[in-house]
Amino acid sequence: MNHTIALIDDDRNILTSLSIALEKEGFNIQTYLDGESALIGLSRTPPDLAVIDIKMPRMDGEELLKKLRKKTSMPVIFLTSKDEEVDELLGLKLGADDFVKKSGGFSTKVLIERIRVQLRKKNDNLEENRNIISHGKLKLDPSQLECEWDGKQLPDKLTTTEFLIVKELAKRPGIIKERSQLMDVAYREDTDIEDRTIDSHVKRIRKKFKKIDNNFSAIETRYGSGYRWNVK
Repeated sequence: MNHTIALIDDDRNILTSLSIALEKEGFNIQTYLDGESALIGLSRTPPDLAVIDIKMPRMDGEELLKKLRKKTSMPVIFLTSKDEEVDELLGLKLGADDFVKKSGGFSTKVLIERIRVQLRKKNDNLEENRNIISHGKLKLDPSQLECEWDGKQLPDKLTTTEFLIVKELAKRPGIIKERSQLMDVAYREDTDIEDRTIDSHVKRIRKKFKKIDNNFSAIETRYGSGYRWNVK
């Protein structure tokens, strides 16, 4: 079955060129010119992945992603044009799974490969382990990418990347996982990821758990080493 990709950008030329390129690769395409129409359309007909421009009228990409993350953990790739936006994305403060820069020459081939990486990561996770993972208050369902803490769903869903990091830590409680190991699990063939990207993911994961448990401390930082799931 062909994957469906949603493209959200207020530049009609970019939408047209990307649609043509992705359709040639066998993808089904949904297009939206602003965040508001995209939110309605993506809620009614969820795609497998969304490519979202940050700067848009009638709800920008940041606000759109915040609203989407209340409902879905589908992979999201941001399109960004400013260096300061790239810095923010490298910190993953917005919850995107990846980003591609428009400035300096926009590469459709790079975007297509990033899309394939995210889709493979999502599919591999679903096929790899369909068993429920439980440890203490934590419950993970890899088949649905669902996460519960103390019997409650997280208010903000974990992204696919965040879910893979939590799963890797939780499946062997007490074992330290180096940042490089977590990068291999979360990004696999993408070798351009820096250590601080994993740190930013972990920071966001902690914030999501703390929304339902302010005392959440299950992910322990081992300075100079990496992270581990606390066995206490």
